[in-house]
Amino acid sequence: MNSTRADQSAGWLAQFVALGAIWGSSFMFMRLAVADFGPVATATLRVSLGALFLLPLLLWRGQWPALRARWPAIFFVGLLNSGIPFALFAFSLLTITTGLSSIINATVPMFGALVAWLWLGERLGLWRIAGLVLGFVGVTLLAWDQAGLRAGASALHPIWAMLACLGACISYALAASYTRLYLQDVPPLAAATGSQIGAALGMALPALWLWPQETPSQAAWLSLLVLGALCTGVAYLLYFRLLGSSSPSRALAVTYLIPLFAVSYGVTLLDEPFTPGMGLSALIILLGTAMATGMIDPAALLKRVRDKPDSA
Repeated sequence: MNSTRADQSAGWLAQFVALGAIWGSSFMFMRLAVADFGPVATATLRVSLGALFLLPLLLWRGQWPALRARWPAIFFVGLLNSGIPFALFAFSLLTITTGLSSIINATVPMFGALVAWLWLGERLGLWRIAGLVLGFVGVTLLAWDQAGLRAGASALHPIWAMLACLGACISYALAASYTRLYLQDVPPLAAATGSQIGAALGMALPALWLWPQETPSQAAWLSLLVLGALCTGVAYLLYFRLLGSSSPSRALAVTYLIPLFAVSYGVTLLDEPFTPGMGLSALIILLGTAMATGMIDPAALLKRVRDKPDSA
């Protein structure tokens, strides 16, 4: 039995790391696509390809009725959870590096805790509030570090790019609370597929309006195919498997892995800079986010130390 549990644990960990690696690569592929397609078309094609990947699986598992019964709310959350944040991150990658954008993306759980407090009335203790403050300090330090600027992108002010990243994180957080309120009983596959369809439909007209005048390169098309099939379709399937075999909070901890992979890809494959200042900011953001979400509870740790019996 212990061997079986160890095998299951090892399998879960392998899927967990694979999901972090896949989602970490999405920033690199967005950067490769957005220069040719623009932010809106990049996001729209990504969700469209993701929908095409997931729809056959949804039909095969017989979950179309679940999607059809709740389609207005599912389509709406798709804009909040996919369409809008994907476009905002793609916009930011015209100016800042994949590593910097992925570090800001790590604040999603922190904003999720803040939105849940303001909207759902979820209680925040003193240490969780301290985590929110610490996380925002880390974001402020990032704003002062200019090493995250892409070469040749100085014409676009980096503050706008960082604000776009923060807007995407807030959009994710709003989508999470909205889902908890209105879609908690919807099967995950139906919600994921429907959200991609809703995002694709909602962004279709803006994407046609802003479609690039010059023909995108083959590399840009290939990057979009990987974004849609791997970083959206396959990633969602892995995420469902993790959710099915563990708690949501444990599965959501993959957010902390994404910057590690994204920074590694950016430095090694895209020749992007990474400074000690960015590293320090990232550590502060991750620590603040872990405290804000309750994954690290200093009060509980102190209590455990005080209650530990003396080994006399």
